[in-house]
Formats: sequence, structure tokens, C-alpha cells
Amino acid sequence: MLPLSTDGAFREIKSYVLRAGRSTAAQERAYAALSEKFILPFTPDPINFSAVFGNTRPVTAEIGFGMGIATAIIAGANPGKNYLGIEVHRPGIGRLLWEIERRSLTNIRIIEHDAVEVFARMIPNGSLEGIHIFFPDPWPKKRHHKRRLIKRPFTETLAQKLKDGAYLYMVTDWEDYALWALAELCATSGLSNTYQDFAPPQSWRPETKFERKGLAKNHVVRELLFTTKDM
Repeated sequence: MLPLSTDGAFREIKSYVLRAGRSTAAQERAYAALSEKFILPFTPDPINFSAVFGNTRPVTAEIGFGMGIATAIIAGANPGKNYLGIEVHRPGIGRLLWEIERRSLTNIRIIEHDAVEVFARMIPNGSLEGIHIFFPDPWPKKRHHKRRLIKRPFTETLAQKLKDGAYLYMVTDWEDYALWALAELCATSGLSNTYQDFAPPQSWRPETKFERKGLAKNHVVRELLFTTKDM
């Protein structure tokens, strides 16, 4: 049973903990100046992507973009596509907004909210070309495994949001989480592994700060690439 909140309602176990990191002055300025234009408020209603982006280009969602540098690089390299970043860490949001301004990007929007709720309420079924999940919190202690993002039934929700022929791409440097995610995604209806187990490195994905930290600890980076199949 899920724990109860103080008002008696059931409270879901979160897959993240808000970190206490402070924003730089540049990040705070970017957030103040650009949030109204690029951040979408959380609502219980599905997004109209055409209205939000002003076009009908395909949309890829990224869950937990961290400081957003890889997000900005990918969006800059693909001006014919739209990108929706979902993050709860305010300094990272400020940094991505700063990158958006610095790179003159117009194809990114941000939602500052829990991704589980965003996918449940705001993302229409069959609307996404792709989902990126780069280096999610591994919650390595066994007692914390219930906090991991990549598990059913959430992976079932992710599959429902993808178009036919769309993809889900996850990267982690924690072997235990990689094996866990592989099992959960393989057991998710609507998804099919494009490889026998792990995928080779995708050349278009930029290296992230979390990746560099993992490699410095001699962690092996593992990638998972799944596509949609008939439900």
C-alpha cells in the first residue's frame, strides 16, 4: 500500500529527491527572463503540441535532463524536431534556459514537474516520436529500488505515449539498474528491444556530466533502445 499524506490521500513514492544546489546568477536571470516563454505550467489536461510549438514537427520528450546541455546540443542539431524537457531541479532548468538563449533555440519547451504525473496527465497517447532517459537516479540500495523510475507500470504508460515506430532510449552507468531496466522494458507490452540485449553507443548522443563522473569511477555505460510494436 502507498503511504498516506497528511491530508489522508495516497502519496506516490517519488523517483527523485530535490537537491539543494543553488542556481548561479546567470541561471537565475535566465529563469526569470525566459520561463514564461519556454516553461509550460503543469495542468491535468493533455498538451496540444501543435499549439505549444507553433508547428506539427515530431516531438521527443526527455525525462530528467539535468543541466540540459546534452538536450540543447541535440535540439540544436535537429531544428526540424521539437523537444520537451521534464525536470524538477531548478538550477538545471535555469541552465537549459541559458543554453536556449545562447544557442538561439526555438524548438525546446520545459515542464517543471514530476515526470510520472506529466506523462499520466499531459502527454497524449501516441503523440511522441521518442523518449530520452539519460542517467536516471539509480537508487543503488536494495531498499530504495522501489524509487527507480524505469519499472512497470510506468513503462507501460511510456509505451502508450509513443507513436508507431517511435523509440525509447535509456542510458545508465549502473550495471544493476541496466539489468533491471532491461528486464522491465522487455516485459512492457508495446515495446520491442531493437537489439538482443544492450544497444551499441548512439553517436548522436552527447556525453553528459553524469556520464563523465561514471567513467571516472570505471563504470561501464550501457544503453537500451526499444521501439514500439503492436499492442
